Amino acid sequence: MARKSSIDMLPAEIRDALHELLRDPTVNQLEATKRVNALLEAEQHDTRVSKSAVNRYSQRMDAIGEKMRQSRQIAEMWIGKLGNQPQGQVGKLLNEFTRTMAFETALHMSEDEDPIPPKLLKELSLAIKHLEEAASVNEKREREIRRQMAEEAADAVDEAAKAQGLTADSVSQIKAQILGIA
Repeated sequence: MARKSSIDMLPAEIRDALHELLRDPTVNQLEATKRVNALLEAEQHDTRVSKSAVNRYSQRMDAIGEKMRQSRQIAEMWIGKLGNQPQGQVGKLLNEFTRTMAFETALHMSEDEDPIPPKLLKELSLAIKHLEEAASVNEKREREIRRQMAEEAADAVDEAAKAQGLTADSVSQIKAQILGIA
């Protein structure tokens, strides 16, 4: 298992200060390193951070931030498009996002030389199982909604056709076509 970064081992308040320094465009990484080390010294901690550790951490945070920005943009685009459509569409989209993340996680884990921890494998398997169950529930719900809508349409046609004086046979044929029984 990989060793924890010296940044990850910092006390929470000092790591938070580092986050603020890294977000400040007027502070470069060398200055951030000096300030964090000064904070560590002031609090009498034995550890110090190197400029390369700060650089690696900053790059990792930038990459995570970029992924989050991309995810937000994609979600906004799809939610904007699907916002006025049935909830099932949004559910399908979220299921697909999660399925993609599970696949990417499994792929990343299989590329690592270390064996996959059984607990993590179990959790990934359960996540996939739950996704498939959710997809099945969504599909059943969608079919039920369509069936109910078809029945309501058939009843409305029944009433309208009778009011227009159509025969019972004609009304039955129209209803059968709407319900897909014909």
